[in-house]
This record gives sequence, C-alpha cells and structure tokens, in this order.
Amino acid sequence: MHASPTDPHAPLRDDVRLLGQLLGDVLRSHQGQALFDRVERVRQLSKEARSGDASDFITLRDGLTDLDIDDAIPVARAFSYFLRLANIAEQHHRIRRRRSYEQDVDATPQRGSIEDALTRMLQTGLSKDEVHAAFCRQRVELVMTAHPTEVVRRTLLQKYTRIAELLAKRDRTSLTALERDEVINALHREVTSAWSTDEIRRAKPTPEDEAKGGLVVFEQVLWDVLPQTLRRLDEGLKKHTGKPLPFSAAPLVFGSWMGGDRDGNPNVKPETTLRVVWLARWMAADLYHREVQQLRTELSLTQGSPELHERVDGAYEPYRALLRGVRTRLAATREHMQALLEGREPNTDPIYDRLDELKEPLVLCHRSLIETGQLRIANGRILDILRRLPVFGLTLVRLDLRQEAPQHTAAMDAIVQQLGLGSYADWDEATRVDFLVRELQNNRPLIVHGFTAEGVVADVLDTLRAAAEIGPEALGAYVISMAATPSDVLVVELLQREAGVKLPMRVVPLFETRDDLVTAPDAMRALFAIPWYREKCAGKQEIMIGYSDSAKDAGRLTSAWELYRAQDELAAVCRAHQIDLTLFHGRGGTVGRGGGPTYLAINSQPPGSIDGRLRVTVQGEMIQALFGLPGVAQRSLELYTTATAWATLRPPAQPKAEWRTLMEQLGQEACDAYRGVVREHPDFVPYFRAATPEQELGGLNIGSRPARRKKGGGVDSLRAIPWVFAWTETRLMMPSWLGVGVALSGAIEQGHLPLLQEMYRDWRFFTSTIELIEMVLAKSSSQIAEAYDHVLVPAPLKPLGAEVRARLAKTIDAVKQITGHQELLENNAVLRRSIDVRNPYVDPINLVQIELLRRLRSGDTDPRLSDALLLTINGVAAGMRNTG
Repeated sequence: MHASPTDPHAPLRDDVRLLGQLLGDVLRSHQGQALFDRVERVRQLSKEARSGDASDFITLRDGLTDLDIDDAIPVARAFSYFLRLANIAEQHHRIRRRRSYEQDVDATPQRGSIEDALTRMLQTGLSKDEVHAAFCRQRVELVMTAHPTEVVRRTLLQKYTRIAELLAKRDRTSLTALERDEVINALHREVTSAWSTDEIRRAKPTPEDEAKGGLVVFEQVLWDVLPQTLRRLDEGLKKHTGKPLPFSAAPLVFGSWMGGDRDGNPNVKPETTLRVVWLARWMAADLYHREVQQLRTELSLTQGSPELHERVDGAYEPYRALLRGVRTRLAATREHMQALLEGREPNTDPIYDRLDELKEPLVLCHRSLIETGQLRIANGRILDILRRLPVFGLTLVRLDLRQEAPQHTAAMDAIVQQLGLGSYADWDEATRVDFLVRELQNNRPLIVHGFTAEGVVADVLDTLRAAAEIGPEALGAYVISMAATPSDVLVVELLQREAGVKLPMRVVPLFETRDDLVTAPDAMRALFAIPWYREKCAGKQEIMIGYSDSAKDAGRLTSAWELYRAQDELAAVCRAHQIDLTLFHGRGGTVGRGGGPTYLAINSQPPGSIDGRLRVTVQGEMIQALFGLPGVAQRSLELYTTATAWATLRPPAQPKAEWRTLMEQLGQEACDAYRGVVREHPDFVPYFRAATPEQELGGLNIGSRPARRKKGGGVDSLRAIPWVFAWTETRLMMPSWLGVGVALSGAIEQGHLPLLQEMYRDWRFFTSTIELIEMVLAKSSSQIAEAYDHVLVPAPLKPLGAEVRARLAKTIDAVKQITGHQELLENNAVLRRSIDVRNPYVDPINLVQIELLRRLRSGDTDPRLSDALLLTINGVAAGMRNTG
C-alpha cells in the first residue's frame, strides 16, 4: 500500500495523480497533443484565477468564450472526466480509511461503526439488555427513489466501479512488480474505455428502466453487503451484550418508489407497477436460487436430525434432498415471472408466493445442523440466507405507491356522482368525513356495474386493482402527496376496498409545504378522533414529511425548523393517543432538499421522534453514492443502524425555551426574506430563467418524470429537484441559504450572538443546520454566478442578481460569526481541501456552459450544442458531488 505513516490522505493524492496521468495519456493519444496542451493551459489559468486577481479570471473567461464547438466539447469533457475520476478515488479512499481503522487493533473504533456505538452505549450507563433489545426491535427502511437529475449513464457507472476495484487491488502490498504493472494497464484500459463511451443518454429513461437501474445495486452490492453488516452486528452484540442477533431480526429493510410513484408522472401506468414487481420477483428468485444451489453444494453431510431424515424419507444426503425441492421451486418462480414479463402464459408448476413457504425448509436445515453439533456450518451461508429473508422477502424491495390527494378526490367525485349523491369535490371536510366513515362501516359496493372511468379516475382505480393483483408481500405504503385533511386518508382506505385490495396497504399522508407542516398535528389529531380509524390503524401510524417542497416553499432554514417542530408535535399527538409513530423522511441528496450526512441528520431529530423506527428516501444519485461500492455500502448501512439506535436510546434533550423562541423568530424572518425574493419580487421568475439552465434542463433525457407538475407556470409548478439542480449548476446554491443571512444577521444585530453561539454549541438540531448551510456556502461561488449574469441576464434584471450575491456574502459573514470560524469549514479540513482542489476544474466547465447557453439562446442551431451543454451539466454535477 502506498501509505504515509504521517499523512493518512497521501494515498488519495497518489490515486488522483495516477488517474490524472492516465487521463492525460488518453487525451494525447485520442485527441492529439494540441488538445492536451489546451486543457493544460486552461487548467493552469483556472488555478491562477482562483489565487490571483479579477484580471486572471477575465482572461480565463475570454479564452473559453472564443473556443470553437469542436474544441469546447473535449475541453469540457476532460475537466468533467477528471472530476469523476477524483470522485472515484475519494470513494475508494473512504473504504481504505475504514479498513485502516479496523486493521489497527489499538486504534479508537471509527466513529459511527458498530464497535464504536456498542462501546459508547454501554459506557453511558445503558444496560446490556437495553442495548440488545434496541437493535433487535429496530426497523430502518431505506426507500429507493428514481431521480429526475441522475445524470450518469448506468454503462459508465459500471466502468467507474471497475476503476474503484482496480484501485483497491493496487493497494495490496503483496503484488509483484508484474502484477502492479498489470493493474496500471487495466486502469489505463478502463479510463480509455470510459473516455470513448458516449456519456449522453440518447433516449429518455422509462420508469421501468429506472427500476432496473435501482435493482442492479441490490444484485451487485446490497445482496452480499446486507448479511455481512448483520453478521458484524451479531458479533458485536455477542461481544458486548452476550446475546446474538436473532436471524428473524430485520434492523434494516428496503423499499422503493421506482415504478410506483405516479405523483405528477404520467409515464407510470398500472401496468408499469405490475411489471416492476414482476422484475423484482424475478431477480429475487434468481438470487435465492444461486444461494440455494451453493448451499446444496456445501451441505453434503449425511447426518441430520430425526426431523430432517423423516421429512426426506431417510435420504442418504438429507440436506441436499430437501434443498433440491427448494431449488426447483425457486427456478419455477423465476420462470413464472419471466413469462409474465414476456407476455406469455406461465406454466402451472408450484412457485413461491409466500415468504414462510421458502423460510420453513431453510429453518429446518438450520435447526438440524445445530441439533447435530454442526454449529460452525449453521453459522455460515445458511444463516446469511435466513438473515436475508426478513429483509428482502420475495421481492428484494417492497414497492410504495404514491399519488396526489386531488386525484383521489377526483376518483371519489366520479363515483359519488354516478350514484346521484351530488359532488364529493364540492363537499366540505365534515361532510366528506361523515360519508367516508359511513361507507367504510358497511359493505355495500360503491362502484356499480357499468361504471366507466376515464383519465385520472381510471388511473387511480386501475392502480389499486393492480395492487390487489400484486398482493401484500410485494407492497409497502400508499403515500398521499399534498395531504392536508383526514378525508385525504379515509378516501384512499375506501378506494382500496372498492378496488378489491384484500389486505389494504397502510395509508401514509405526506405533509410537504410549510402550511401543511404547521397544520399536520391538528389533521392527525382529528383523524385519530374517528373511532373507525383508531380501530383500523391498530396503534400504529406512519407519517411522511417532505423536505424538498417545504424548502422550496419557505427556504431551507424555515423548512428545517418547521420540520423539527412538526415532528415534535406529531410525536406528542401520537403519544397522547397511544399510537406508535413511524416518521418517513422525504430527504433529497442536496442540503436544499434536506440532504446531508446521515449520522448527523438522524441524531439531530427531536427527542422521541425516532424510537427505533425510521423510513427515509434515498434518491437516484445518492443510491450510487451510498451503495455503489461494497465498502461504502457497508459503512452507510452501519451509520443508518447505529445512528438510529443512538437517537432511540440516547435522544437529545429538549431544547431550551429561549432557543425555541429565537428559532421561531429566525424561521419567520428567513421565510419572509426568502419569499420576498422568490415569490414577491416581480423580476425573479424572468431572472431565474435567464440566469440558470432551468429552461434547457427540461429538454434533456435525464429522468422519466417531467421537470414540472404541470405545463407552464412559474416556480410553484417546478419540481423541487430541478429547482435545486438549476441553482447548483450556476454555483449560487441559492435554495440552501437564501433568507438565512437576513435572519441570522438580524438576530446578531439585536444582540443575540451569544445565544446563537450557545445554540450552535449545545443544540444538535441547530449545529446540524448551520454546518450544512456552511458546507453549501463553501461550495458556492459568487464569481461564477456573476459570470452567468454577465453574459445571460438582460440589463434590467442584473440588479436582482447583484442583490442576491450581496445576500450570499452577508450569509457567509453571519455563519462565520456564529461558528467562530475565520474561514468556512475551518473545522473540516478534508472537505475544505476537497472543494479547493475541485474548484479550478469546475470553473472552466461553468464558463463553457455559459457560452453554450448564450449560443443556444441566440438561435444557433448547431445540433452539437445540446450535447455539449449536457456534458457541462454532467461535469458541474460531478464537481459539486450532487445535482438536485
């Protein structure tokens, strides 16, 4: 290993240097020496522009503006590709550092690891039984969602994974000189292959394509990493508490929205949902089939328990005899799903439709091994399979369905009108609730023979009929977007019954906007006051809270506070009604959409709001970032597991009254400042469209879901993801900080700086909020944002841009006063250096993008311009490490 005893990050720099050299070789051999020299000149100018005066930046800008399109494309690609390679090296370095912690038996365990968590939990006075019980009953569900701004093709992601694997191989100290040379040659081939691959998606992905991409992570990474993680937890619990993790425990499970999320996506049809479930069941059957085949090879034992021998009529190799039938049935299940996907009539061979049918023979084998003294074998592959069963089930993931509340209202309105009962849509809330409860309490069908539905109504009903066909084991929650009232929940309960869903999906209201978050506790209180619903929910309730739309609606600081307060109050409402609450966090990848470090985010939630139960979305690009490599995936799963346990066993104290009072003031002032620009300034919408690539994003083949919920409209109709994406591209990062500076500087001027510093020091929520905003500010670039305005924004709109950048500077100053930092990220040198290293590579991509936007908007019809623009979008996303 090329490690330095004094500098743990020397190997990372070595990897980046090597990959940069290989890229340089590729540029020279494929594009010519002239292009390589041009890229090097731009790189040097960009570094000088970062450290020099304004004239250096102008020289860089003018040089890139004058590039011919034939030169602009490879230059942008070169910088973009280097950033991708740097990202791969950084991910691999995370794995390297983790292994370094584990190799040093005298070192303090890595923060957030299972060993670290168990050690510290017991040191704080928790009993062994408390700790063991917490992990055994814990349930964290990671819900994978498609990402409308996932910009990297799956083909390239696979190449990047191979590059990471080769970097890991290069770390081996036992390599001979010849083997080391072969690793370098293999890296050279992969870098060359990736450079020669078209990185532009030529066709818009379908929802089924997105689901296939999501399932690849399960097949290639999570299928193996999950049992490895649970094995670590099992060993840790035995070491620290003396008791193992039962194989029936599922502290981590997985859900998905891919193929089930139809909120504003007309491309998700009922047949899409069916096909995605069949696809997941095919893959699950195939993966289990491989495991059982390997297990049969291993279990050649002739001695089994009397129960096992009796089951197989005394077969000489009882385990193999029993598992032969399991293997055959799994193969039949896989073939059945294949037939459905291909539109063929499946054969009638028995398949697995219920998990307990697959579990029973495997448990029998495991029990037999234990009874006959084969403990070592019992704790091997068969235990890993048994641990997978409660996590992956028969479908790998449980599919949620999501639809907007107004669509359910429209469906029920059509049903009520055909019954001659008036217009459900026109009824007030009390009338709706009375009608829904009355119908839920009797069994008469509402949909009469001959009723025909069209459009939205047909889609709602056909989707629920598809759910009835799919069955409960493959499905998770039914999420209602834009939920606001008890009737929004009750109508879905009734529609499920009308569609023939025998075991109804749990219905989950999603509260998204600031106003909805404020009224959510009252809405749930009213729902729990309905006797029918109290009995139906059986003491359990899941509620989803939306980070993206609340931040887009009111700004990041206000959103963070309203989400905190809503969780606190919702937890109190559920406790008062003796209902176990599961909060479902709709977090995005960026800070502007609720993203941020996992451990910090979970442990900054209100006390009592987690209590061993947590659901959270993992969106498109974050799936790859968190689970794309086995070593990173294992670390990610550990962090979700240990952070949830910490938040449950050692929740933060309630914040002081004066903290809450000041936070209330900050939230309102930040919201007023944010909306004063985004909603009330007459020039904002035209400025936004001129200063960012928002208009052009809609025409790119990035995701299956439209960028807007409806055609036309301003910011309100734009989805939260492209809203953040557009500002990320210009490096202004405005959604993550706008309003913050006004609120914080105002409080400082009122003499509240000592209190703000106390909150930053002692309140996890406020610490997390400020540190995330600080990270975004460090990534922002006022100079680059001004360059967009200089070229793209009409003169009458430029004062607004100048005002926004002035607010950025004010925000940076206020944050530094609160943190006590002289420079942003002063306490995170690794991230600070990562950003500083990236900036000279991202800046040229931005400047090329500006020129491309200018040419496109001036009417230039060169078809290569759109391709070049997407290349720059990919490049900036790589440099910023996220999109939306």
